[in-house]
Amino acid sequence: MFYVYLIQSVADADQRYVGTTADLRRRLQAHNEGNSSHTSKFRPWRLVTYVAFSDRTKAAAFERYLKSGSGHAFAKKRLW
Repeated sequence: MFYVYLIQSVADADQRYVGTTADLRRRLQAHNEGNSSHTSKFRPWRLVTYVAFSDRTKAAAFERYLKSGSGHAFAKKRLW
């Protein structure tokens, strides 16, 4: 399975991140350990939502959509 996940900073609720992974637990742990330059300064992170896909290509396409203008609006209304 491939996961598109949305996480939010516990320290600063305005900081949010969207990503994709095949191992959701390991990836969240990596964010919280500071292993990602994009998220290290806003630790700790909490998982808000995730969507599972059986196809990597579809997961990547959904992640790209969520990072687009209309995807931001969709996520704000339905996922955060």
